[in-house]
Amino acid sequence: MGTRVQLAKFNRPLPQAVLTRDDMKNLLTAILMTIVTTVLFGLVYPLAVTGIAQLAFPDKANGQLIRKNGVVVGSRIIGQPFSGPGYFHSRPSAAGAAGYDAGASSGSNLGPTSQKLVDRVKADVERLQAENLSKSIPADLITTSASGLDPHISPAAAEFQIPRVARERGLNEGEVRQMVAAHTEGRTFGFLGEPRVNVLELDLDLDNRKPMTSK
Repeated sequence: MGTRVQLAKFNRPLPQAVLTRDDMKNLLTAILMTIVTTVLFGLVYPLAVTGIAQLAFPDKANGQLIRKNGVVVGSRIIGQPFSGPGYFHSRPSAAGAAGYDAGASSGSNLGPTSQKLVDRVKADVERLQAENLSKSIPADLITTSASGLDPHISPAAAEFQIPRVARERGLNEGEVRQMVAAHTEGRTFGFLGEPRVNVLELDLDLDNRKPMTSK
């Protein structure tokens, strides 16, 4: 008998959910808030920020692109590799298989005990020592940046490369040194970061003043 009473309790139909007027009001408010915030923060805000950036900082908003004869050749804020002896070379890059891949920005993630890293640095040191035996090698010429896309080298790294570039361009070292100084940027606001040289801008200036001649 007791079992039948318990089964009867469990077999009773569940009460039907009924939305009250307050429930409907809260539901409508939630739907309206979703629509309003989506339009405001998903459309209005991004369009407003984009419009202000295009009016106030068009160069920065569009990637600080550099053009030569009307053709985009690069960006002031994304580095690219240079291998010719008459050009200043960027620092090593681990972004992508060939380096400086903007779609694969990263460091090498190799630690100081990595034989692959040791071999790569050793090869770079030997190559640079053969290029200029009179100066110590700046650290940024044998180390990669965290992003792999650094467009700058240190003034010391540029100074290290001056003899090679001057020789290949048929310029005296003083002329090339003046160009490096003209492209050397100081610390931001006088105290943030380090002095730096934009490699692409410097190499383009070299091409304008003394184009490479085929040998």
